[in-house]
Amino acid sequence: MIVSVVAGNPKPASRTLSAACLLATNLTGKKPDHVVDVVDLGAGLLGWGDAGVSAAVEIVGNSDLVVFASPTFKATYTGLLKLFLDQFSTSDGLQDVTAIPLMLGAGPAHYMAPDLLLKPVLVELGATVPAAGLYVVDKLHDDSEAFQPWIDRWGRIVLASANVPVTAGDR
Repeated sequence: MIVSVVAGNPKPASRTLSAACLLATNLTGKKPDHVVDVVDLGAGLLGWGDAGVSAAVEIVGNSDLVVFASPTFKATYTGLLKLFLDQFSTSDGLQDVTAIPLMLGAGPAHYMAPDLLLKPVLVELGATVPAAGLYVVDKLHDDSEAFQPWIDRWGRIVLASANVPVTAGDR
């Protein structure tokens, strides 16, 4: 299974990136195979055909499981993440990818944002999103316990969707 993380925070090496990697690791029991910190792609996101952006799109599109993470900006995901997602072909760019929408925010006011705003665009791009999105208060970005209730509830379903064998008693 190929596991990737995509973080769409305008700040490099952000809490959003840290949270996405922690979720992927706690869910699968291994560190992600690939990490795309979208801010590192720079101005190449503003056009088409940039080699670095194309390589990142290929890596993500060939993954089995991807955590797509964003801070909550103006009650939605960042424009930076949108620029990256726009690089995928509509309806099949994320075909055969199981996706987890993850958003961080200052408080609980936007806890539905992953499901209402990020999940639909992932589905539009062909991803399978078999579970509720995850919203985490950003102060808890590095606290495994903040992720555990979601993993307990949805982990088996997400891993099964990504064709990861789940044995009795796992997750």
